[in-house]
Amino acid sequence: MKERVGFVGVGLMGHGMAKNIVDKGWPLAVVAHRRREAVEDLKTRGAKEVDSLRALAEVCDVVVLCVTGSPQVEAVILGPNGLASAGKPLLIIDCSTSDPASTRRLANELTSKAITLLDAPLSRTPKDAWEGTLDVMVGGDEEAVARARPILNAFAGRVVETGPVGAGHTMKLLNNFLSMGYAAIYSEALMIGAKAGLAPAVFDAVIRNGRMDCPFFQTFFKYVIERDRNAHRFTLSNALKDVSYLAGFAHALGVANPVGAAVRNSFAQAVAMGHGEDYVPMLSDLVAEWNGTALTEAKR
Repeated sequence: MKERVGFVGVGLMGHGMAKNIVDKGWPLAVVAHRRREAVEDLKTRGAKEVDSLRALAEVCDVVVLCVTGSPQVEAVILGPNGLASAGKPLLIIDCSTSDPASTRRLANELTSKAITLLDAPLSRTPKDAWEGTLDVMVGGDEEAVARARPILNAFAGRVVETGPVGAGHTMKLLNNFLSMGYAAIYSEALMIGAKAGLAPAVFDAVIRNGRMDCPFFQTFFKYVIERDRNAHRFTLSNALKDVSYLAGFAHALGVANPVGAAVRNSFAQAVAMGHGEDYVPMLSDLVAEWNGTALTEAKR
């Protein structure tokens, strides 16, 4: 018999993940969420809705979290009427992008409550979540990872074991540093090209199918070239959160990360100017605007 799974956070990524879990035969319970359309869709597929986190824990063996970051994870688990308040053994799989130091502290604290925490952050897009082809970086005890793997496989095309608890979140921060670093570099390169009259289409024609091409480039430029706002639905505020976690983690390690600081500043400026809910590829328009040009004006 399959374990009873709970899901917290049926947002852009979580909806598709939860859909795959219930469609592939797991008994699923979800907690009330502001995205009512996602909850209602999951209920039509056989999921049960409960009215509190404690109630979710009471009817589940495993709970998957897909929330914003460490403060939200800690609140969901340890807050009043949170998952831990049910006072029962649980396996919690945190698919959020969280601070590794917080993850390790939380895992240690939960041991005395018979709760096992795994960090299993994600890579790829909401489209991949819906199609069940996400990449997952999982950290934790080998036995717990083996228990979680069938559930992870429901929404993942690739699951990579990274080491002990916290290693998954460490790898996720490095993964997002690379991707957000590319976003900042693409944006500056496009701005310089536009300032010189070089059209983004030319930039795309040179890079695409060359050594610097990659799936991230392709989704980023689906917005730049086609103006598809939904090409990469990851907000600038979430990007800033992730690179800020990396800055804090680097500081805790006592290392210098000047490139990371520069990348963070690009996103911090965008968010400070009120663009936090814009998606990452839209940084290219903002960088162009800050420098007195526009990508749509370059013709050569």
